[in-house]
Amino acid sequence: MSIGSNSPEDEPPFPDRPESDGPSVGTALRQARVEAGLSAADVSNATRIRLGIVHAIEEDDFTSCGGDVYARGHIRNLAKAVHLDPAPLIARFDAEHGGRPAPTPAAPLFEAERIRPERRGPNWTAAMVAAIVVVIGFVGFTAIKSETGGDTDTQAAEGSASPSATKSAAPTRKPEQSATPKSDPSDSAIAAAPQDKVTVRVSAPDGRSWISAKDHNGRMLFDGLLNKGESKTFQDSTKINLILGDAGAIELYVNGKKIDDDFRPGAVERLTYTKGDPEVG
Repeated sequence: MSIGSNSPEDEPPFPDRPESDGPSVGTALRQARVEAGLSAADVSNATRIRLGIVHAIEEDDFTSCGGDVYARGHIRNLAKAVHLDPAPLIARFDAEHGGRPAPTPAAPLFEAERIRPERRGPNWTAAMVAAIVVVIGFVGFTAIKSETGGDTDTQAAEGSASPSATKSAAPTRKPEQSATPKSDPSDSAIAAAPQDKVTVRVSAPDGRSWISAKDHNGRMLFDGLLNKGESKTFQDSTKINLILGDAGAIELYVNGKKIDDDFRPGAVERLTYTKGDPEVG
């Protein structure tokens, strides 16, 4: 281990202490430093404590530490640097210097800092100012109203009521929607159905139903809800596959002809239609 500027052989002799009391704090720190082969400069560099303070502490002079709190911290750091247990040294320091100061109770400090709120009476000045402002405002409003006259208010009231009266007198009439479902295909529409394709018309005259329609390749043509009065027409070169969620609410026209199957309300039907005369697959 490297030795600093001061070798242990150059250290001054230990001061004479009564053997019954044991070594003092400074003597114990100095003795442990010498036995560890360290100089005062080595300990100062390791603990970041100034060299002069290190020498003073080893002479049991703690006045340069700046107070007991800093002295305890220096003793702890120096003891660790020379491989000593700092607890006995700090205990001896407290015994020789009157012990640790008792902590100040927090409650009395807070009690001393409390300021009782002053009881204040009603602020009559603010009340009087507010009353004067109200009176001045009322007088000014009365004067302006008397100069303009009451006809202006009447005309304004009539003008403001006029648009409302006009609007209420001529309400907008919504076009009446016919609840009658679309009529069945006529003979001309049936005759016009192409013979080389399958044509399926699905209508819901009395209710609504979920329907699904696919072509012969399985491609989805429609999948959704058919509301009352609505209709859908599907066409394919080979066949149409249908699924009716509520077959009783549906009317079918296949290749221009109405299908008279007696579907029950709420029944789910899976149907397939091809070209030519209607034929259920």
